[in-house]
Amino acid sequence: MEQETKDNPPIEVDFKKYPNAQKLLKRCQDFFDEVENLTPGHVLESHLNAHYGPTNPIYRDLCRLTLQGLEEGWVANIPISGPQYRRSKISLPKPETRFFSITTVYMNSLDELLGQYHSHPYGEINCVVQIDEGAELRGMQGWQGAGWTSPGAGTHHYPQVRGGALIALFFLPAGRISYGAKPEDAQPVSV
Repeated sequence: MEQETKDNPPIEVDFKKYPNAQKLLKRCQDFFDEVENLTPGHVLESHLNAHYGPTNPIYRDLCRLTLQGLEEGWVANIPISGPQYRRSKISLPKPETRFFSITTVYMNSLDELLGQYHSHPYGEINCVVQIDEGAELRGMQGWQGAGWTSPGAGTHHYPQVRGGALIALFFLPAGRISYGAKPEDAQPVSV
């Protein structure tokens, strides 16, 4: 898959064609309404896991609608490096999303699978949508099953999965992501 650039812009899901995509967008808007003044990072990650974890109605709806989108073919439908690592853009940043982009990434591996190294200029919020019960996503604070990770501004990493298949439903402030970081670069002090 080509990286997103000004000459190769990302494409949103077709909301008219997929009514469940519109429902997912609406539920993401509900989530943004509740967390709009919170900043990505380890404090937000703890807050989300304490208050928006697997028993929370918003979390359950985000997972349910994301999994429906996977079945319908509009979630994580663009291969990055084969069928075990795919992504798709649900929404570009716009007023209705509080200028967050919404993206899905499907990763599947029993052993650790590394994705594309990247950085989060303004941070990131990841809703971990398990397909396999034991699947985990590695965040900056360690491995996370059902729940949330939230790398802070300036952090960088390989997205990693282990224990099976999952989807990271992730939100980027202003849609900002960079593929210029290198693993040997220092992490920000805030990690």
